[in-house]
Amino acid sequence: MLSPKKVKYRKIMKGRVRGAESRGVEMAFGDFGLKSVETARVDTRALEAARIALTRHIKRGGRVWIRVFPDKPFTKKPAETRMGKGKGAPEGWVAVVRPGRILFEMEGVDRATAQEAMRLAAHKLPVKTMFVEREGAEVGA
Repeated sequence: MLSPKKVKYRKIMKGRVRGAESRGVEMAFGDFGLKSVETARVDTRALEAARIALTRHIKRGGRVWIRVFPDKPFTKKPAETRMGKGKGAPEGWVAVVRPGRILFEMEGVDRATAQEAMRLAAHKLPVKTMFVEREGAEVGA
């Protein structure tokens, strides 16, 4: 699963996720993509599950790029623990996703296969998405 090798701070504040994305909104690598339509914090487990669903469907054909990286830690207090006594220990990593962000890109497969693979991957993510394609994409593998 994806996680940073090293971070400056072990625990950071949750913050607010507001507004539309300005970076990562254009197709950069592949011909087909999965674009976020709403705001969410996508867990590293969800990204990995989506990646596996995507690659299993295309069966070693084509190439896949993950365009988001979970670099924000989230903490959690143990179960049945009373309130207070500080912040919990780091539990995992999330990628902050805003509307317009390209999450996955793919090339080397036909449109129907790519669309079905992206649909399967979208079911694993906690964010509403849409299938996008590059203008002038070559149809076929």
